[in-house]
Amino acid sequence: MATLKQTLGDLNKESFVGLLSKLIGESKFVQNNPPELIPEEDRIVNHVLNVLRPYSTATGGPLRINHVTYKPNRGNLIVEYPGTQPGKILSFVGMHMDVVTANPSDWDFDPFSLGIDGDMLKGRGTTDCLGHVALVAELMRRLAETKPQLKSTVVAVFIASEENSSIPGVGVDALVKDGLLNNLKQGPLFWIDTADKQPCIGTGGMIPWKLHATGKLFHSGLAHKAINPLELAMEALKVIQSRFYEDFPPHPKEKVYGFATPSTMKPTQWFYPGGGINQIPAECTVSGDVRLTPFYSVTDVIKKLEAYAEDLNTNIEKLGTRGPVSKYVLPDENLRGRLAITFDEALSGVACNLDSRGFHVLCKATEEVVGHVKPYSITGSLPLIRELQVEEGFDVQTAGYDLEDYGEWKFSISLLQTRPMVIDSLYSRLRHRHESQSRLMATYHAKNEYCLFSDMAQGYRVFASIITQLEE
Repeated sequence: MATLKQTLGDLNKESFVGLLSKLIGESKFVQNNPPELIPEEDRIVNHVLNVLRPYSTATGGPLRINHVTYKPNRGNLIVEYPGTQPGKILSFVGMHMDVVTANPSDWDFDPFSLGIDGDMLKGRGTTDCLGHVALVAELMRRLAETKPQLKSTVVAVFIASEENSSIPGVGVDALVKDGLLNNLKQGPLFWIDTADKQPCIGTGGMIPWKLHATGKLFHSGLAHKAINPLELAMEALKVIQSRFYEDFPPHPKEKVYGFATPSTMKPTQWFYPGGGINQIPAECTVSGDVRLTPFYSVTDVIKKLEAYAEDLNTNIEKLGTRGPVSKYVLPDENLRGRLAITFDEALSGVACNLDSRGFHVLCKATEEVVGHVKPYSITGSLPLIRELQVEEGFDVQTAGYDLEDYGEWKFSISLLQTRPMVIDSLYSRLRHRHESQSRLMATYHAKNEYCLFSDMAQGYRVFASIITQLEE
């Protein structure tokens, strides 16, 4: 009698590449950059439905298919392969059907059609995330085709609007609000949208900030009559950064999860309104971001940064100056320099549950298929998953099947049997991993995007192993 893994077999290259070719052919129309570019995810939905509809309950097959749309042409797709045991469930979620923009003139090949070069599959969306859409669609097709009797219900949720959340109520947020994913809380939820086929166990929060400094414009030859906002911003930012690192130092759990860096706050851009080199401007803005490990609260950080700025405004006479006429107050004119810190939309990070059955089976499946398992954490941000985990109570684990750093060390699955050994081993191995992250992320959101079929094929076998383990 064939085992479940044998029944599911390997990823069918002809079928997978055929579907992916159609999806990449739509990538021009699912670029997400409002208001100029509003994706039409239903273009992707239609191709997935063409593959899965022949196996739907409407045609006598096993798949329950729900096409859910909240905005015109912007659908989500929930596909269920039913199991026999009520309440036993696992899900693959996060395969989003929108992509970031691509400028064909910057690419070495056409981003909006699938290019095939041996093992390499090229085009916008091959890694993020149309390749994963095709991969999970093929898994669900194979389940429906072979009809194994499972205790677990297997659910795939293909979502809209992941790359830009400026238009809410379109994708997974709306599905959760409507309760359409409530049943997924009964089992592990595997979020399939990362840049490495190893388990990603931690992501960072991101807080974009702008520090605006207002001074007094004057000729630079008469600097004593000016309030220099550039000096004010530089000195203030130094104080704000120092206070941030005092209040949000490296957290002990960062070692457990192997984060490449602790939480950071740093400037990345500088703006001023222009003018001559001999003119002290009236204002300037320094912009940057906070990258926050998930063991700190985004809300707490924002409140602290606002308090730092307000304290500096109250005590601006005490702020360090530069040179004999540098100042931030002109008493005779009743003028004071002023700081204002504002924030764009913030994201929270996530730390996956290392005690979860979902984490254990994902690690074991990865070791079986890839030959080793190397869980990792980065302070890059993934939208949506924090809300699913913390606010909604889903057991979220994350993975993806595009590129990987083939390190020489191996992480023995036996270490997963006891929690203290997991912690020690994760730290000792993961602390070396950050050096390779830039290469792993090189194709995400970049020109000349590609994936490898061999990696996708391994991802398919990882999924098959996960389903098999949870059946046991």
